[in-house]
Amino acid sequence: MRVESVNGRRVKYSTMLLLLVGSGLALLAATQTWFTITLTDTAEHSTTISVAGSVAAPALTALSLAGLALTAALAIAGPVFRIVLALLGLLLGVSVLISAISAVSDAVGASSSAITTATGVAGDSSIRRLVHSSAIELWPWVALVAGVVIILASAAVVVFSRLWPGPSRKYQTRFAGEDGRPADELFAADEEPTDDAEARAAAEAPPADAPDSATPTALDRDAAIDSWDDLTRGDDPTR
Repeated sequence: MRVESVNGRRVKYSTMLLLLVGSGLALLAATQTWFTITLTDTAEHSTTISVAGSVAAPALTALSLAGLALTAALAIAGPVFRIVLALLGLLLGVSVLISAISAVSDAVGASSSAITTATGVAGDSSIRRLVHSSAIELWPWVALVAGVVIILASAAVVVFSRLWPGPSRKYQTRFAGEDGRPADELFAADEEPTDDAEARAAAEAPPADAPDSATPTALDRDAAIDSWDDLTRGDDPTR
């Protein structure tokens, strides 16, 4: 049983690390240069434009941050919610792939906003006439790999989530006892007295009509008053 727990924890952390690496690679790729666009000699502005991944694939940054947040949520998720998050991870990975493939398949179209900013020329046909050549850098392929990694990690969560240990107790509102009972039942059992305890408490309780030993009786009060009167007259009450 101990070995299964260790293996499950190892699978959990390995899967989360894989998802973290995929999301981190996608976020890193979004900040790097994807395309280098060379304009024709007739352009009156810069002849070379560097296009970042955040421009070529605008959704990539948001998808990467969502993947990082999903990794953190998986750390404390229960079995059912874990599957839901894994399905969302699959969707994120596919979206990263689509963003990267769309940009790579049409580098000029993905770079149109950067070209318009640099030259002031708008319109798809006008922009394409300005472009002499386009070079694809390494980082779009890194984004593709990141999407594949996110998909594989999310699929691993679906397949191996039954091996994962449960969430830490600090994230639970109720704790189960050693016999599996919830905390409220345990506390209720502790608060309910047993029959023997009730009988013992009843035997130890004083009877309701018993005189209070701390309160003097009427006879004791009368004797004290008589003794005081004797002392007042000069008589010795002890005789």
